[in-house]
Amino acid sequence: MTPSILIPAGLILAGSIVLLYIIPVNLWITAIFSGIKVNLLELVMMRLRRVPPGLIVNSMILATKAGIKDVTLELLETHYLAKGNLLSVIKALIVADKANLEMSFKQAAAIDLAGRNVLDAIHISVNPYMIIVPAITGVSRDGIQLIAETRVTVRTNIKQLVGGAGEETIKARVGQGIIARIGAAITYMEVLERPEDISKLVLAKGLDSGTAFEILSIDISDISIGKNIGAKLQIDQAMADLNIAKAKAEERRAQAIALEQEMLALVQEAKANLIEAETLIPAALSYSFRAGNLMQGYMKNAE
Repeated sequence: MTPSILIPAGLILAGSIVLLYIIPVNLWITAIFSGIKVNLLELVMMRLRRVPPGLIVNSMILATKAGIKDVTLELLETHYLAKGNLLSVIKALIVADKANLEMSFKQAAAIDLAGRNVLDAIHISVNPYMIIVPAITGVSRDGIQLIAETRVTVRTNIKQLVGGAGEETIKARVGQGIIARIGAAITYMEVLERPEDISKLVLAKGLDSGTAFEILSIDISDISIGKNIGAKLQIDQAMADLNIAKAKAEERRAQAIALEQEMLALVQEAKANLIEAETLIPAALSYSFRAGNLMQGYMKNAE
């Protein structure tokens, strides 16, 4: 075969491959036999819009076979262009339909575009999920510390999944409720005897309001006794009072020592004055003797 014949044949083959890629005839035939109304022009336009026709058509076939009614090619293409996960949305709709849960394509697409895994959300709605709350520490009114371990069983609230608070909010609210209930107990024995009261009180507060979950149950799996906070506070107070008393006693001692030193100084001053006075006696006697006062006084005494 001459090169002049091979080159046109290669060009024809390459052109055929490009044409079949642009015009997916096989995909169109598959869609027709699957009951999907689509024409070749629509598939070509999808290709030009950089939308994979295979993903759109296969997702439509999957939804049609599962009996999902409100799905159209335009909705699928729009969701893909919005960077959504088409297969996850279609699978979620199928699971919701089989579980008799009301969910439309627009609702599932909104959940997916909100950044949540819509398929996992449907699974949790069908099969409730248990949230493990970290150990919560509370103190009863008699000063005893109690440590509670809690398990919260929830399922997805589809209507509040978009914009609803997540798992961490559930943990925080449950922890707050448990601390409040333990703190309201007069004695720690009251909590140990009836731990179910904590569950009932916390559950009655509607902690799932505004969240993406519906709380089914709150179970206290374990309660352990911690430190005697009341006794520790009393000991700390007693130590503080003792330190204050010691400080005041030390202050009084320092004042007494200062007073003692002051008195010693006064004694030394008095001694110095006495010595000074004693030094003046000889001079006074000499003066009296010279003035004759001393002898006159003596004669008067003799008479």
